[in-house]
Amino acid sequence: MYLLGLDIGTSSIKVSVVDTKTRKRVATAQYPDEEAEITSLQSGWAEQSPDDWWENAVQAILRLNGNFDFAAVTAIGIAYQMHGLVLVDKDQQVLRDSIIWCDSRAVELGRDAFEALGEEFCLHHLLNSPGNFTASKLAWVKLNEPELYQKIYKIMLPGDFIAMKLTGKITTSISALSEGIFWDFRENEISKELMEHFGFDQKLIPEIKPLFSVHGLLNPDMALLLGLPQDIPVTYKSGDQPNNALSLNVMKPGEVAATAGTSGVIYGISDELIYDPQSRINTFAHVTYTNSQKHTGVLLCINGTGSMYRWARHNFAPNLSYAALNDLVSTAEIGSRGLKIIPFGNGAERMLDNKYTGAQLLGIDLNLHGQAEIFRAVQEGIAFAFRYGLDIMRENGMQPKVIRAGMANLFLSELFAQIFVDVTGIPLELYENDGSVGAALGAGIGAGIFADAEEAFTGHERIRYLEPKNKEAYEALYIDWKNVLNSTI
Repeated sequence: MYLLGLDIGTSSIKVSVVDTKTRKRVATAQYPDEEAEITSLQSGWAEQSPDDWWENAVQAILRLNGNFDFAAVTAIGIAYQMHGLVLVDKDQQVLRDSIIWCDSRAVELGRDAFEALGEEFCLHHLLNSPGNFTASKLAWVKLNEPELYQKIYKIMLPGDFIAMKLTGKITTSISALSEGIFWDFRENEISKELMEHFGFDQKLIPEIKPLFSVHGLLNPDMALLLGLPQDIPVTYKSGDQPNNALSLNVMKPGEVAATAGTSGVIYGISDELIYDPQSRINTFAHVTYTNSQKHTGVLLCINGTGSMYRWARHNFAPNLSYAALNDLVSTAEIGSRGLKIIPFGNGAERMLDNKYTGAQLLGIDLNLHGQAEIFRAVQEGIAFAFRYGLDIMRENGMQPKVIRAGMANLFLSELFAQIFVDVTGIPLELYENDGSVGAALGAGIGAGIFADAEEAFTGHERIRYLEPKNKEAYEALYIDWKNVLNSTI
């Protein structure tokens, strides 16, 4: 038997097929080949077309054809970019492009709600400020596009939309509602106060289902289009960061995962309803959250990690591969000869109190600095941003002894991985990890093929273990970088 996992990313859609016996990937595909564009109609805005996500998902699945027996697929799981707002009418037609995770337009509406509802209420019940999350994005649509707002039948996150296209059913989960800041953790229900403040009708919220459960069955038209059997269940839907934690078997309180893709994230598990008083880091319901087992995920997000590296490559070395860039970086010395990068150029940063500083390249010496120093400064600046956020997590009681990450994106660079370890001072475990594989294994849990994550991840082996080598040198460099950042915010 096989499991099919989809990862609905910002840059592309990736799909994988996993054998239920070995838990190993037997086929994988990705579409498009070039990174998908983000539409930015104004500074700080970021949108993508849900219909494009769907078309890309179809093409990625079709690329798998012939690589395995489609008839043996028994369940489908979906991971997706978090916080995106998808709106459909009663005919399940998309009403507008999705306002995605790095869009900053709703910051003020979220801040106003934080003040109106009261900081104590928001932090105690929602565990977050409404900030720039999905509920605030919906409030922006209600205020600025009232005619379109009246046509809304249901609101969704990106993974809910893909599941709808596959099955015709629209569902959500507590975890998904919490990432939109709709969920009241104390009352164990959708927040009446938040819905009333924004004037939202509760009918806009889809049916709430357990995260690991049947969210719908593959309908005949989609089965014919994709070459899959009818009535395969979609049994798992999760935001990309909780799913990344699942795929790294980070499920117990105190365990911590990291990613360095388009955005950078550190995600730690807690068994307490904790929150940051300034909402610089955020707490959501983890994939294992239930009313009796309140496992939460404490999330630090940096908008500009892989996106910062991609921008630098596009503008300073477009003809070099990422592998060649990593070789180039290794020729530059620690500290990049004084060159500094502030990587916050992809929207308002939550850990900076939703401020938008823009990315900055500082201290250029025309006689000293070349490509090697520029790209090392980018890698170091990204690592410093991780450390800045990690210090906030430590303030709030998260004290990781080790961090787990997948061998993907920036962590494919052995040098970046070592810089990350030296700057944070925390050992790093690297695994063969993929969001689409995690989604497939999540589907196995949801379908009852695996009893739990421990069974699903039997044989999950560590590939590499890194310890700090240059901690003292980087500590001094980090303090200098932090002082420069604090002078700009």
